[in-house]
Amino acid sequence: MLIDDLHTVLPDDRIVRDPDVLRSYAHDEAEWAPYGEPAVLVRPRTADEVQAIVRQCLKHGTPVVPRGAGTGLSGGANALGGCVVLATDRMTAVKEIDPVERLAVVEPGVVNDDLRAACAEHGLWYPPDPASSPWSTIGGNVATNAGGVCCVKYGVTRDYVLGLQIVTGTGELVRLGRRTAKGVAGYDLAGLMVGSEGTLGVITEITVRLRAKRAPEATVAGYFDSTVAAGEAAAAIRAAGIVPSALELVDRHCLAAVDAWKNMGLSADANVVLLGRSDVPGGQEAAVMVECFEKAGATWAAQSTDEAEADALFAARRLAYPALERLGPVLTEDVCVPTHLVPEMLARIDLAAQRHNTQIANIAHIGDGNLHPLLITPSGDDDAQRRAQAAFDDIVADALELGGTVTGEHGVGLLKRPGLEKELGPAVLDLHRAVKNALDPHGILNPGKVVGGPVQR
Repeated sequence: MLIDDLHTVLPDDRIVRDPDVLRSYAHDEAEWAPYGEPAVLVRPRTADEVQAIVRQCLKHGTPVVPRGAGTGLSGGANALGGCVVLATDRMTAVKEIDPVERLAVVEPGVVNDDLRAACAEHGLWYPPDPASSPWSTIGGNVATNAGGVCCVKYGVTRDYVLGLQIVTGTGELVRLGRRTAKGVAGYDLAGLMVGSEGTLGVITEITVRLRAKRAPEATVAGYFDSTVAAGEAAAAIRAAGIVPSALELVDRHCLAAVDAWKNMGLSADANVVLLGRSDVPGGQEAAVMVECFEKAGATWAAQSTDEAEADALFAARRLAYPALERLGPVLTEDVCVPTHLVPEMLARIDLAAQRHNTQIANIAHIGDGNLHPLLITPSGDDDAQRRAQAAFDDIVADALELGGTVTGEHGVGLLKRPGLEKELGPAVLDLHRAVKNALDPHGILNPGKVVGGPVQR
């Protein structure tokens, strides 16, 4: 029996069978994504223990579902019935920070903000900063190629992963990538793992590139009457040749939800707030951003002179999703379109909301075209859920029609599989499946996610 064999290779405290705990680890934060009941939860502390778990699962033909903090929004960490959920949340060591080579070596359970704080002690900076950075882990960030607020200028997780240690689908513990600034020896297998959502290997260690600590940022804010007008301001900033260090959209629905939760007093004056930051010294870039806001029809725009006020605005942006969750189930979109088509995509999102009588709140990494429409439904309202799903499908179709993608940073998981098939087409999907079959020939690593396999409900 699998459980008995796991006890032969792991200390007892690594193995959890309590039903209440299993339920809490059975799914991520994605609404309406199916999940099953796992047979067991394992919480290893070392790479060797991960290898031992995978080998026992191979022996018994049991699926392994890797999981970080469970903050995902696409169902990528959802359990299959009878599977082993392998949680890396106890692998939390920051093994090395090298100020000379500007790199860090961490275990997958290290929380994003904890890594950033550790780097700051050395005058260094790890840029990828998803809204879940106080809770999400580096392993999960790598698995989904997470982005974040500052990624409009500094790139996403893939741009910072130098090397990985993984356990393969055949139970081998291997190292991929490098520590050097340059290297083209063989295929980029480390890069292939980034964004693979646990379907090609279980990550046990990550080596990431770091940057020098950057200059203080100037914050600008603008109020707009519509998301489309805010999108036109973002397009104008791009046209002016400016790449801000952050450019975020938050609409009135989000601001009101944050106010109701945290009493921050942010929703009184605007339907849409556009938040920008510049880390270019001198203030000229921030001034041009304010000018772009005004020309696009901002009812008010200014550079903040109060650091606490500026931080509060960005805190509201990060709090928007959990604040909306308090109102009812939230189905989260993650489409990305070419930046010059952001106003058109925002207009289409508004039309989808009207067409399907669905409340859609909007937050967005608007500077790089990554939009997060949040579809809100009352609890237990099946008809509202059906309408929201139809709006979700329309938004995916519109993004693809505009030359965009179904996911900018949340991953495919389960929710975006139909959209992925439309985006890639049969020939490219076959290439993906060939890679999956080569690296996981027995099909035990997170089956059913991303590119195929049955999903147990």
